[in-house]
Amino acid sequence: MFSITKPTPPDIQQAVEAYSRMNLQAAAVLDSRQGMRVARLPAGFEHDHSRTVIGEGRKIFEAAISAFERWKQFDLGWVRVANPGARIEIGQTIAVEIYALGLWSLNVSEIVDVTSEDRDFGFIYRTSAHHAEEGEERFLLTFDPDTNAVHYDLEAISRPRHWLARLVHPVVRTLQHKFARQSHSCIREAVAHLSREV
Repeated sequence: MFSITKPTPPDIQQAVEAYSRMNLQAAAVLDSRQGMRVARLPAGFEHDHSRTVIGEGRKIFEAAISAFERWKQFDLGWVRVANPGARIEIGQTIAVEIYALGLWSLNVSEIVDVTSEDRDFGFIYRTSAHHAEEGEERFLLTFDPDTNAVHYDLEAISRPRHWLARLVHPVVRTLQHKFARQSHSCIREAVAHLSREV
């Protein structure tokens, strides 16, 4: 999971194949459109939620969907989806590569819920045993026809799984917040670029 060397394509393929078709149960804590399902989190879990306006209009919403499908919300330089050909569909395995604190990690999750409607597009993935954290994360785009605003919601519930993640938990929390901020900015920039192409 953690390494001083960058994961190679065979490493990535092996991790994805090992955890493909994990058949995880349906998401229990997060709902694709409503967010938290429960009033109280399981012991040890923390809840993060951030929401931002990324633009206005149907054209921006469609560009945002295109950016999601290209995994632009992960394209942060120190984070990326290592199997970018993966599709946003239930049962799909996602491998996220992270470089932080001088270490590389490859974190595998499975998409357990997808919403694709006229005003909402997004998904939830649940982490596998090959992930530094245990939990679920929700990525959601919404178009509000009343205000014309397009929002990007990022929500997660998680707790450390790997011993190293537990050891440096405050640092991990800082990285999680950094990811959220940069993901919002990255999607906004990607949407601005893609909307000019549409």
